Amino acid sequence: MEQPSWKKTKLSLERPYKDHKGEPIPVLLDITPDGVQVFEPPQDPTKFLGENLRRIFIERGVDFFERQDALTATGDSSIPQTLDTNDDKVEPDHREEDVLKAMMTPEELLKMRMEIMPQLFTALGEMTHARELLSLLLASTAPTDPSPVPSLPSSTLTASIVTKPPPIPSVEAFNAQLTIGGKDEALRKAASLFKTAANNLERSRLRGQRYWVDALKTRRANWGLVPAPLPFGAPTGKGADKTSKDFFVSFGLEESPAHFRRRAVGHMATYETSSHVLVFPHRQRVRLQVSLIFTDSSGFSRTASNNIPSLSDTSLEDSLKNAQREMVEEELFSVLIKEASTLPTASAQVAERLIVIDAAKGTELKFELVDGEAVNAQQSYTSDERLSATCNLIYFALQGLLLSLHALQKSQRLSFANPQRLPSSFPNKAPLLQPIIDFLQYQVFCDRIKVELDKMVFSLRKASIPCSLRFDAVGESGHQLVEHLVADETGRRIGGEALLRIDARQVTISCAFLHNAYVYRRETLRLTFLSPSSLTAHLPQATLSIASIPQLIQLLSDEVEKCLLNRLCELGSHVCERVGATWFVDFVSGKAVGRWEGSILNFRIIFGKDFAIHSSAYCLNRASHQLSLLETYTPETSIPLVAWLQELLEKTITES
Repeated sequence: MEQPSWKKTKLSLERPYKDHKGEPIPVLLDITPDGVQVFEPPQDPTKFLGENLRRIFIERGVDFFERQDALTATGDSSIPQTLDTNDDKVEPDHREEDVLKAMMTPEELLKMRMEIMPQLFTALGEMTHARELLSLLLASTAPTDPSPVPSLPSSTLTASIVTKPPPIPSVEAFNAQLTIGGKDEALRKAASLFKTAANNLERSRLRGQRYWVDALKTRRANWGLVPAPLPFGAPTGKGADKTSKDFFVSFGLEESPAHFRRRAVGHMATYETSSHVLVFPHRQRVRLQVSLIFTDSSGFSRTASNNIPSLSDTSLEDSLKNAQREMVEEELFSVLIKEASTLPTASAQVAERLIVIDAAKGTELKFELVDGEAVNAQQSYTSDERLSATCNLIYFALQGLLLSLHALQKSQRLSFANPQRLPSSFPNKAPLLQPIIDFLQYQVFCDRIKVELDKMVFSLRKASIPCSLRFDAVGESGHQLVEHLVADETGRRIGGEALLRIDARQVTISCAFLHNAYVYRRETLRLTFLSPSSLTAHLPQATLSIASIPQLIQLLSDEVEKCLLNRLCELGSHVCERVGATWFVDFVSGKAVGRWEGSILNFRIIFGKDFAIHSSAYCLNRASHQLSLLETYTPETSIPLVAWLQELLEKTITES
C-alpha cells in the first residue's frame, strides 16, 4: 500500500538556515506592537573573525602563540632522546645544548628526593625486619645434622638501628602553634561559659531582690494583692500543698463586673524586661475618646474631642494607674453600649469600638476606643476650646456616674444582710448615658433661647431703648451640680433663668413746654428653664409653660409690644399735659391712643424679621371719621423711637 505524500516528508534535525529559494533565513529578534518584525542584522565573516582574534589577544595575552610554541618545545625536550652518534648533521654546539636541557635543576632534584626518600625508608625498614626475623629463625632451629651447605659467617647479617628523621622545623613550629591555639580556644570558651553563668546568677539575684522590693512598694501604695493560682500541673488532690507561692496585683474597681475584675490583674516580671514594670497579660492599651460634632443651619461643622494625656510606664505606680484608667474606660464603654440601644430621646449607632449618638438637632456625640500608642504619638491641638472643654466635662462626668453606679450596687449588696429592708425599696439602676444626653439637649435648648433673646435685645438697642439681659443657663454651683449628677432621675435635672429688663429711668424728654422730665419705669420679663427642654415664662398676671420656639417668639413680641405701648402713653401724657390729653393702651387692638381737643392719635408697634421694630402713627379725621397715616418709623430711621414720637407729638400739637 502506497503511503501518502505527507508521510514521505523528511525533516532534517539540523536547524534550517535557508528558505526554498536558497536565501539565508534571518533570525527574528522581536515584533513591535505595530506588527513590524525586527531581525538580527547580517554579520560580515571577515569582521567576525577579526573580532574573535582580537578577543584572543585581549583575554589570553598578546604572547599567546609564543607561549604555545614554548610549551611544545619544552614537552619534546623533556622526553629523553637517544643520541645518534652516527648523525653527522648534528653539530657539537647543538649537542651541548641538548645535554644541558637534559640535566635536572637543584629544585627538581630536591623534589625528586622528597618523593623517593620515604619509599627508601620504607624499604629499609622492611629489609631490617626481614633480617631480624631470619636471624631469629636460624637461632631457634639449629639442625642436629651437619648441613652440607656451608654456613655464612656471622658478620654477613648484622643488626642496625634506623631512626625516623626529624621533621622540618617550619612544620614542627606550625604543628606546635596549632596545638597551643586549640588549647587556648578551649580555655577561652570555658572561661566565657563560666563568666556567662556568673552574670546570669548575679542578674537572677538582683531580679529576685527587685521583685520583693517592688512587691513592698505595691503593698505600701495600697494596691490590692491577691494569691496567684497554682501553676499548671500542680497537685490538687487530698493532702496536697495548695498554698500559693506567688501573688497578683489587682487594680480593678471593687464593684466592677467579674469579667473586668479578672482582667484587671498584673504580676511581677519573672524575666528581664526593658522598663522593669509589671506585666499585664490582659491589657489592650485602648483609650476612650469623646467627640462632639456641632453643625449649624448653614452646614458648617465644628468638631472637638477630649484631651487624652499621654501615658508613660516609667515607674511601678504609673504603670498601675495607667492600666487601671484603661480598664475603667473599657468598663465605661461596655455600659454605654448596653444603654445606647434603650435611649428614649435619641438614636444611636453601635459598633465594636464606636458609638455614634444623635443627641440633639445638629449635635452628634461619639464614643470611640482608640489605640493608646497612636493617641500618645499625636499632638493634642484643637481650635475650639469651648467645645473641647465640653468633651472633657462629659469624659469626667461619665467616671463620676460610674462611681455612683458602683456605690449604688454596693449599698444594694450590703442591704441583703438586713432582712428588714424589702427589695422593692431599692432604687433603680442609675443610668450613665441618659444624663449626658439630657445635658447636651439642654445646652442646645438654652442656645436657641439665647439666640431669640439676643435678637430682641439687639432690636431694642437699635431703637435706642435701654435694656439688659442676664442669662444663666446653669443656676447651680459646682457642688450642687455634682450632687445632681449622682442623684436619682428626679433630682438630676438642672435649671437656669433669663431676665430681660427694659429700663427707662434715664430717658430725658425735652420740649418747648416741659424740660428735664424723666420717666421712671422698668419692665422685666423672667424666663426659667429646666433640663432637658422645659421653659416657663413668669408674667405679672400668670405663669405660662412654653412648648416651642414660635410660642416663645410670640410671647416676647407681645410682652415687649405692651411695654413699648406703655412707654408711648407715658411719654404722650408728659408731652401733651398742657392740652389736657388723655392717653391709654387698647390691648385688644394693640395700639396706644391719645385724645385731646381736635385730635385723636393712634400708635401701633409691629415686629418684623428678627424682631425689627416698626411703628406707625394714625390721625382720626373728625369729618370723615377715618384714620389717615401720618408717619412711619422703621429701623433705618436715623433718630431713636422716643425722639421720633416726641417730634411727631410736638408737630401735631402745633398744627392743632
